[in-house]
Amino acid sequence: MSQENFERPVSERWQEIVQLVKDEYLSTTQVHPWIVGFSGGKDSTVVAHAVFEALLAIPPSQRTRHVHIVSNDTMVESPLVMAHLDDVTAKIQDAVDSLDLPLTIARTKPDLDKTFWVLLIGKGYPSPNSQMRWCTDRLKIQPTSTYIKDNISKFGAAIVVLGVRRLESIRRMMTVDKYENVRGTNLNEHSSIAGAYIFRPIVDLTTDDVWEILGSFPAPWGGTHQKLFQLYRDAEGGECPVVLSKDEAPGCGTKNSRFGCWTCTVVEKDKSLQGFIDSGQHAYRPLVAFRDWLVEIRNDPTRRSAIRRNGRLTFDATGKHIPGPFTIQARMEILERLLAVQAEFGGCLITEDEQDLIHKIWATELQQEERLANAG
Repeated sequence: MSQENFERPVSERWQEIVQLVKDEYLSTTQVHPWIVGFSGGKDSTVVAHAVFEALLAIPPSQRTRHVHIVSNDTMVESPLVMAHLDDVTAKIQDAVDSLDLPLTIARTKPDLDKTFWVLLIGKGYPSPNSQMRWCTDRLKIQPTSTYIKDNISKFGAAIVVLGVRRLESIRRMMTVDKYENVRGTNLNEHSSIAGAYIFRPIVDLTTDDVWEILGSFPAPWGGTHQKLFQLYRDAEGGECPVVLSKDEAPGCGTKNSRFGCWTCTVVEKDKSLQGFIDSGQHAYRPLVAFRDWLVEIRNDPTRRSAIRRNGRLTFDATGKHIPGPFTIQARMEILERLLAVQAEFGGCLITEDEQDLIHKIWATELQQEERLANAG
């Protein structure tokens, strides 16, 4: 985008974005449903805002394309962020109902056997780190990709509307520049989901532009975006992005993505929760302490099995032993501590369904160990 364009009033560029969204919605070259990735952060909020405004500007008789606003709950999200997301999506739902818009509010979650706690405490997966980030695919990519694929199977294709911005980071700029628009449209083919196309209406906005738009224009579903401003002030900055492919996974759990899972052990320090604590939210102290403890015990050989889950003793290229999962004793210790933190915090951190499945996994593993011992 040219420097001249950046110097134009942001209000003028914002109206162009809303018009772009409106024109794309009314396009006759593709009539498939839209799926708006909505994390509740600043970028996805601006996109949802633009889509909502565009729908309001279209006569009811022409609102023939269905729109889905889809957020993802990893089940270990920061409770404050989830409270904000719940509040905003409830307001959007109320507005949709009163205005009779063709819009569905949806929330995706990982399958019960793929939740963070079932994998870590049930199966003993070691806490995720930058070399073994098993969480992003199971908690984020798979649930939302399944939602998209379900719509593709029903309608032949789906348009995924994302708040991706070129200037968000060097990595994002490289990702945006990697894909060319499908001829004659504003869409890119998704890199890994056949039948999915990406529409990025705010791709050339700067961070300052996003905040100016949010501060200048009231939320079209009612109220203002002031609570979002406060959330960022308290959390000291950026959010984990909407992640739909493994190409984008490295953006999850980096020093630039401070919102996200409160259990994130990929980052060295959880700046968002610490920011909430520094702003007076002292109830989050035990969560930070527990998360730091998960980092500390990850490579403790006394808490890890010598063999991998496939039953093999494994070594890397240098001959260094690669330990297996957490032992069942370590998993029991983690669950006991987590339940103590949950009681102190006063909110749900692990569901009863997860606990039930965890105990079933333990029982199965103990039975297998007993059979092997008896066979020996």
